Amino acid sequence: MTDHFFSAEPASADVRRTVEGRIWGRDYTFTTSSGVFSRDRLDIGTAVLLREVAAPTGPGTFLDLGTGYGPIACALAVESSAVVWAVDVNNRALELTAENAKAAGVADRVHTALPDDVPEDLLFDQIWSNPAIHIGKPELHKMLLRWLARLAPDGVAWFVVGKNLGGDSLQRWMTEQGYPCERVGSAKGFRVLRATNAGPTPS
Repeated sequence: MTDHFFSAEPASADVRRTVEGRIWGRDYTFTTSSGVFSRDRLDIGTAVLLREVAAPTGPGTFLDLGTGYGPIACALAVESSAVVWAVDVNNRALELTAENAKAAGVADRVHTALPDDVPEDLLFDQIWSNPAIHIGKPELHKMLLRWLARLAPDGVAWFVVGKNLGGDSLQRWMTEQGYPCERVGSAKGFRVLRATNAGPTPS
């Protein structure tokens, strides 16, 4: 059985370790494990996203889509007073995110959830994601449309995508879908994209 980080229940043994990361001027120690995305370090794309986009402040409801072991979700909650929904299909990743949020002192504002467990009427002021490009374009588009439809009317979504994995074409596609998207940064082969909601408010 092939074990992917986007498997619901990773087949690999749950072998845990810690990795260090510096996000928005703060040092973090995260617990990771086999069977989750970028278990050995803070992913380069994620690091680019968090370096190119300023830390949010103030209240709100944020979504970390494809949270992995939770570095984005934890940092968002530490830097702001927002409630952060950390969503992933991987149950081991959600367990690690909850553990890391507790270690960061923000467990009360980081809610881990499978996609179908997020309240249907919940809208997000900000969406942050290093999306799982390797699930394939049809599934990627389906996933992005599902969550972009939950973006508040004045909300903003931040994505990081490898240039060689279709970052530029994804930017155009989101704009065509009614979510005007611009490139706001580029480093180490990654595009940082900012999308907004120009479509109708979800009913």
